[in-house]
Amino acid sequence: SNMEWKFNSSFEPDVERPKANHPQLRMFTAAKVTSPVPLAELRGSWVTCSPETVGNFSAVAYYFARDLQAKLGVPVGVISTSWGGTPAQSWTSPGGFAGHAELAGYEKQAQENLVKFSDAAPPKPLGPHTAGVLYNGMIAPVIPYAMNGVIWYQGESNAGKSKEYRTLFPAMIADWRAKWKLGDFSFLYVQIAPFKGQPPEIREAQFLTLGKTENTAMVVTTDYGNANDIHPKQKEPVGHRLSLAARALAYGEKIEYSGPLYESMNADGGKAIISFDHVGGGLVAEGGDLKGFTIAGADGNFVPAKAEIKGATVVVSADGVTDPKAVRYGWANVPEVNLFNKEGLPASPFRTDVD
Repeated sequence: SNMEWKFNSSFEPDVERPKANHPQLRMFTAAKVTSPVPLAELRGSWVTCSPETVGNFSAVAYYFARDLQAKLGVPVGVISTSWGGTPAQSWTSPGGFAGHAELAGYEKQAQENLVKFSDAAPPKPLGPHTAGVLYNGMIAPVIPYAMNGVIWYQGESNAGKSKEYRTLFPAMIADWRAKWKLGDFSFLYVQIAPFKGQPPEIREAQFLTLGKTENTAMVVTTDYGNANDIHPKQKEPVGHRLSLAARALAYGEKIEYSGPLYESMNADGGKAIISFDHVGGGLVAEGGDLKGFTIAGADGNFVPAKAEIKGATVVVSADGVTDPKAVRYGWANVPEVNLFNKEGLPASPFRTDVD
């Protein structure tokens, strides 16, 4: 739903709408369709971006495409295919679950529906939470449309099975790449925003996907969440950060496109030294001292920690923790955190004690 979220419902649409005169930006918004079998056609139409038409565009996709088009100076088209409140298994093909024991239930469900309804005309509509049905209805018809990559904003509907998502999400990405036959195209995704009902484990599953899947990037949104609204209204910074990732991964521009990402921890006396990738021009603490870090010794009891930037690392310690074993950062449903790089991109929450 955060990808489907319309421009008209985002932050200050009346201020932004008059600026949306972009004749070289077009968006195709797919009609919502479920199907037990892969479809060949997709309902919708290409719409040129203007102040009169932008209101019904996906806000994230609009801001992404706007910034990308401005930088590249060429026409940009976006196919927006989304359905709010749906899980990743709905967007995975019936064959995309194969080889993963923990996903066998989804594979069985999708394959059974494929066989059961393969001869129906038209195919029986199934609920959008059914494995495979949104892939069949809203992704299969797009293949093999030539494209440079995918932007993805989802995860909330899988948060109850965050550990499973560590397998499911990379499997879905691999599935799409195999079906498109365009190689490992750029897959750029948003780490879900802070919200009182979303646990840190789902953000961890998204973070871990970076290490499992080539040519991916993750946009962190810790600074644009809303504790009381699962749909934060500010979509412009999300789209902008996705455009940075596209410029780097899809178009080869030498820019920093990610906030700091946890790389390793070394204990030195009573201190834990945390190293990061994507330090960019340097680590910074926005607005004062670093916050959001906790530390634990051998007893596994996490306590609030003092954290200081030392070069490209963060040194973490706490009174009473003489032999640090683990550090966590932003490990909460709604984390209060302020570690960024100098490019203004926030660090992802993490824990060194991944189970």
